[in-house]
Amino acid sequence: MKAIIHAVNGSKKGEVTLPAQFGEEYRPDVIKRAVLAMQSNARQAYGANPDAGFRTSAKHIARRRKYGTWANKNMHRIQRIRIGSGHMSGIARLVPGAVKGRRAHPPKAEKVWSEKINDKERRLAIRSAIAATVNPETVKERNHVFDSKIAFPLVVEGAFEKIPKTKDIIEALEKIGLEGEIVRTKEKNIRAGRGKNRARPYKKKIGPLIVVASDKESVKKSAEAIQGVDVVQVDQLNAEMLAPGTKPGRLTVWTESAVERLSKENLFMK
Repeated sequence: MKAIIHAVNGSKKGEVTLPAQFGEEYRPDVIKRAVLAMQSNARQAYGANPDAGFRTSAKHIARRRKYGTWANKNMHRIQRIRIGSGHMSGIARLVPGAVKGRRAHPPKAEKVWSEKINDKERRLAIRSAIAATVNPETVKERNHVFDSKIAFPLVVEGAFEKIPKTKDIIEALEKIGLEGEIVRTKEKNIRAGRGKNRARPYKKKIGPLIVVASDKESVKKSAEAIQGVDVVQVDQLNAEMLAPGTKPGRLTVWTESAVERLSKENLFMK
């Protein structure tokens, strides 16, 4: 399998032979499992205070002749506050149905949210997600906007990694045929619900993923300034980057040197 190399000015520079990773079988079920495993490992544990609902003086007295007993009073024999004969006397506590009582099944801080996945299955998911970037129909299902003349996978020449300025990155992407995608990722909507008060007031679009051979190149800093665009080193790829939200087919821009390194080092194969 071969792919066309796009020059920075939008012209076709040549062809490159794609490694075996791009020919993997498309397995959305394995991709989803790998992404969910990554998300579970990033989840922070939380839980209720073990003493919540128990910090009270309420108690249950069952002896019939003892002061403060609730026997023969036509009342449920549960823990109640006993403060002389004031307005708080007789108020139930501790049980889940009572005001200020404990919760029946509170979240436990000791619960383990992390999910495990085999290394072979994880690498299979990455290869399958890489193969999904070859199919334009799968990419279009994620609502990415691109020129119909683009040949997938989208491979650009190595000079793309050395572009120092953000405006030059945007210009190069537009010449390749991603002008509509740049416009789409600029949109942002106000989030509905309580999240507006929790430092995430806007919902933003997920744009292209640029895969480079080395993160020391200038393109990493200049491209990440574009909203929705992410840059990753080829050996640090994972299923969540290629399939955000468990949905494969993210629009991925591969540099020529990244494809060569993927083939030379046989990444994610063993």
